[in-house]
Amino acid sequence: MTKERDEDGHTPLHYAAHLGSRLSVVEELLKRDVSAAYIGDKKRGMTPLLMAARQGYGETCSKILSLCPDCCEKVDKIGLNLLHYMAFRDSVFPLGSSVFKRGGAEIVYGSVRNLMELEGAFGITPQEAHNTLRSKKQHHKQKQIKELLEELENDQVAEEAVRHFRLPNVSTERLEAIRNTHLIVAALIATVTFAAAITVPGGLESEKGSKQGTPFLIHEAAFKVFVVTNALAFIFSVSALFIYFGVLDILLSRFKFWRQTVLYRTRSVSGLLGYATVAMMIAFSTGSYVVLKPSHELAIVSYLICPAFFFVLHLTIFDYYIIKIIFHR
Repeated sequence: MTKERDEDGHTPLHYAAHLGSRLSVVEELLKRDVSAAYIGDKKRGMTPLLMAARQGYGETCSKILSLCPDCCEKVDKIGLNLLHYMAFRDSVFPLGSSVFKRGGAEIVYGSVRNLMELEGAFGITPQEAHNTLRSKKQHHKQKQIKELLEELENDQVAEEAVRHFRLPNVSTERLEAIRNTHLIVAALIATVTFAAAITVPGGLESEKGSKQGTPFLIHEAAFKVFVVTNALAFIFSVSALFIYFGVLDILLSRFKFWRQTVLYRTRSVSGLLGYATVAMMIAFSTGSYVVLKPSHELAIVSYLICPAFFFVLHLTIFDYYIIKIIFHR
């Protein structure tokens, strides 16, 4: 049964490699019949090893090669080999850092080393494919490879689509547009939270004395939550502005983690603004609650703002995955 094929030419080992099954499943199938590792499917001529690499499953690739090292010599119908697909994913092989980076993981299987210089589709080697996809310069081979990856994402095995290829290359124009959007959002959040910190809910003591300027609701638990979350939203948004304006570059330039790409910083700012938005929402909810508490009905409404936000957020994520499943089917 290990070599039995379905209508698409997929064997059980193809399924195990594509779905990322437990390594024990892959090992058991190959121990029963190692020749299953050499079988290509009907559409693209992909072996189980190539399917595992296409999905980015480095450990599965290592397991297949440990039991059948020669199967790496098989290529698909357009000449792509194991390392081409690992270049598309920037995969780890066998374990550790990427083989395509200087000082990357050592290739322990001798026959795999020969694949690095073999040309496949578009006359491009695995190393060239890796460098091309991650280059800031646009050229025709980069476009051809991206079109191929979009085509690969439409493939399915056992009704499970190929995982989305997350390519780090983003155009300068796109990064600039994202940066401008982030600056606007960060500035708005910083402005709103700064104003909220000065004009606190419930007002301040105006009579002269030791308590002058003290918030009336300072002992309320909801008010304390408002102050903390409002401060967090302000800190996150200002931190995002500091990153983009380079204020932290001088202070943190000695640390290795800070010497990152523009894309990395853009993603970091996205995370900060996400936290700032959540903190601002909680501050709004608790601030409304502490002011409207005398009115029982309005207090309940303000209290439900926070749970409603997270419900809508989870509902949006759920809808995204439902649409993704329907689309792939």
